[in-house]
Amino acid sequence: MIFVVGARGRLGRAICTGHAGSNPVQLARGIYENWWQPQSRGEISRYFEPWKKTGSIIFVASGVLDPHLPGEVHEQVNYQLPRNIIEAVAGLGFQVVTFGTVMEQLLTTQNPYIHSKALLGNYVMGLPAKESHVLHLRIHTLYGTGSPSPFMFLGQVLAALATRNDFAMTRGNQLREYHHVDDDVRAAGLMLQSGLNGVADISHGKPVKLADLATHIFRQLGHQQRFKLGALPEPPEENYKTIFNRPAVLNELNFRETLPAVTQYLKTCLTEMDGLA
Repeated sequence: MIFVVGARGRLGRAICTGHAGSNPVQLARGIYENWWQPQSRGEISRYFEPWKKTGSIIFVASGVLDPHLPGEVHEQVNYQLPRNIIEAVAGLGFQVVTFGTVMEQLLTTQNPYIHSKALLGNYVMGLPAKESHVLHLRIHTLYGTGSPSPFMFLGQVLAALATRNDFAMTRGNQLREYHHVDDDVRAAGLMLQSGLNGVADISHGKPVKLADLATHIFRQLGHQQRFKLGALPEPPEENYKTIFNRPAVLNELNFRETLPAVTQYLKTCLTEMDGLA
């Protein structure tokens, strides 16, 4: 059995699609929305009890990303909820997969989202070695399956393209890996099959500078005159040099090439927006 907590989000939907042959159980939000509360562990354990010792997998894909939301909301959804699930099903025979961000280990000045994911990652790293039923996957920036969040870089690019407004950005020296969400679902499957547990990164090792990504997008979509590189100040703390290594277990996985794939993704988003207008 495969259970997906947070099946309505980008990652959750991709997990359900990628495991469609297993008929994954998509937990309704009303079932788990209060599972962040300390007293909910008994309720969680009772929910999963009928499937104990079956070798089932629980993907905890629920989460909030918006850095403008209060820190306590991030901690409740991104840390306390998955922690409670991990502890509630300990000993029941479930594999629990949680998701974080590679930024957990890079930035000391953390926004509420990164801070909450760092709490979860540190919690999993601190589990006893016998707790081999937990795999915390730190991921990069995802795209695909729906439009990008408006507060994310791609969401801001899409808004500028859709409204034909100028797009102002920094010099864009920040390094980012962009991953199609379906590629990361396949990567997570390979890592599970390999028996990994603890904390691991899903990386392809081919980051791009945000400047190169934006330049390619605006040029390919014919809006280069609206692209204002260097109009905003460069953030003091960012990833300007770290390149993540691809795990050996993912050597045979063909990740999409970032520049053409992200550009096509945004082009599709624009087409869908025009169709709804």
